Amino acid sequence: MDGIKKSRRHAKIAGDFGELLTLYLLSKHGYECIRADYIGIDIIAQRKDKRLGISVKSRTRTPGKETESISIPHDSIQKAKAACATFGCVPHFAIVADAGNKIRVFVVPLETLLRLLPRRKATRQWKMTYDALQHYKELKLPIKIVEFTTRIIKW
Repeated sequence: MDGIKKSRRHAKIAGDFGELLTLYLLSKHGYECIRADYIGIDIIAQRKDKRLGISVKSRTRTPGKETESISIPHDSIQKAKAACATFGCVPHFAIVADAGNKIRVFVVPLETLLRLLPRRKATRQWKMTYDALQHYKELKLPIKIVEFTTRIIKW
């Protein structure tokens, strides 16, 4: 896996993958959902009387950078809030990280994200270190976490 060179379109492809993976997981767990093409949110999902507006942030980390934080710009938060106000949704963020042999998906209410992550200048940082991942798992907060282990058999 050393020397991975991503394609020029990888950021777009990774973003689409993160949105579709999040849609799949939500649908699998009983949410009716659509991919939204709207400034600030990528997915609208509903289950019972709860409607979520979800902004998806997807990142691929190359070898040696698996534990780098994922930045959530303040303007993304503001855009998600505005879109959710328009559609009557509870703002959420989905963070999709492809790092090493793991693909992790976190679905976090914006309220929880703001509580966990202090603002640093124009961004908030979703930490991906071992300790941070353990902390997210142990919190008694409404964070959904899905983790896939990947293995290349032959490439």
